[in-house]
Amino acid sequence: MSVTPDAAQSASAGRRFRAYTTKHLDELTARAGLAADEQLAVKAVAHVLPFRVNSYVIDELIDWDAAPDDPIYRLVFPQADMLPTDDVSRIADLISSGAGRKELNEAANGVRAKLNPHPAGQMDLNVPTTGNEEPIPGIQHKYKETVLFFPKQGQTCHAYCTYCFRWAQFVGDADLKFASGEIDQMVDYVRSHPEVTSVLFTGGDPMIMGEGVISRYIEPLLEIEHLEAIRIGTKALAYWPQRFTTDPDADDTLRLFEKVVASGKNLAFMAHFSHPNEMKSELVQEAVRRIRGTGAVIRTQAPLIRTINDSSATWEDMWRTHLRHGMVPYYMFVERDTGPQDYFAVPLAEAYDIFRGAYQKVSGLARTVRGPSMSATPGKVCVDGVTEIMGEKVFVLHFIQARDPELVGQPFFAKYDEKAAWLFDLKPALGATHFPWENAPIGANGLVDPARL
Repeated sequence: MSVTPDAAQSASAGRRFRAYTTKHLDELTARAGLAADEQLAVKAVAHVLPFRVNSYVIDELIDWDAAPDDPIYRLVFPQADMLPTDDVSRIADLISSGAGRKELNEAANGVRAKLNPHPAGQMDLNVPTTGNEEPIPGIQHKYKETVLFFPKQGQTCHAYCTYCFRWAQFVGDADLKFASGEIDQMVDYVRSHPEVTSVLFTGGDPMIMGEGVISRYIEPLLEIEHLEAIRIGTKALAYWPQRFTTDPDADDTLRLFEKVVASGKNLAFMAHFSHPNEMKSELVQEAVRRIRGTGAVIRTQAPLIRTINDSSATWEDMWRTHLRHGMVPYYMFVERDTGPQDYFAVPLAEAYDIFRGAYQKVSGLARTVRGPSMSATPGKVCVDGVTEIMGEKVFVLHFIQARDPELVGQPFFAKYDEKAAWLFDLKPALGATHFPWENAPIGANGLVDPARL
């Protein structure tokens, strides 16, 4: 029996959170029309890369009549060809033969080891140390103004994106997980570094935490005078908007947001929206209204992902929708060099064409967006265009942010390569022998020599 939209939204709003994991894959992939061998291949991939979805995504976002080609389905369900065929076949054979958990985990770990679980120097370059050179857990400090903190209770999500570059947080391997519950250590670090003006809570998803937990992390920061902004990186608006509308602590969470704003700090809600269909629900629109009502600024960002949002029309629709609901389009990212990058990545030349095609169609109010941007080891690099200089076809790029602040805003050029999908696929152009960052004076922990700051 069909349900009226209002009744459907009401039912969804009052529904308790229910997670679906690997043990539910056969049931769900059968619903998408996959044959038995296809289901087995998907299950093999899910033994390597994490799978988790919830009742809201299943019932409200996925068009099951269009599955498995529906973009939201592809956003959350593993695809058989996300990993090399030989790896998928080997794990599928183990599953079919009834192999034990230990053998399956060993095979999965072998595949994971080839997937660059912590790209851009996250573990060896971004982690600061104490006075006795001990790494400080759960903190990354790549750019002098911004500290990233990974609260241990926020290292999961309401659902997992198949393209997620932080997949290593979710696979149950303690050696790959990056997190901390040391609130005082985080606060002391920020307090002792006056150059830090922004703290980004990230994960996983910090909004998986209840208000009582997240407030213990945020409230001590409000007393630090040099801190200007608190950011929360989250997919919760898209995957579980009830977190801000009908969950038991929704109102308390919004009061916490109001407290941050009242303290004189900017609360930047960094919302991940990967496709315009994620904005269709009245629930998410109400959640956006409630968050904006606290004084928080919602900025939207997502990577460009092949088979999910790789068209100018999709991004134009997404940015215009976000603007209409009072959000600020912020970033189009390039898929990072980790996990199933070969499956999801869009070549830089094509990425620029997609960005430019959408950018041309939106008003100046939506041209706050930046991209295509690569969050690479030396910094955030934006592809500004393709042109010809002295007879040579080149990419024009610049640093939005960098380990070495001297590089910020600096344009540079790379040889045009229609297949290049990442910064390190590029070669210097116009007779240059190296890129600007290759001589940067990097010191301990991957931070630039303090004498340069």
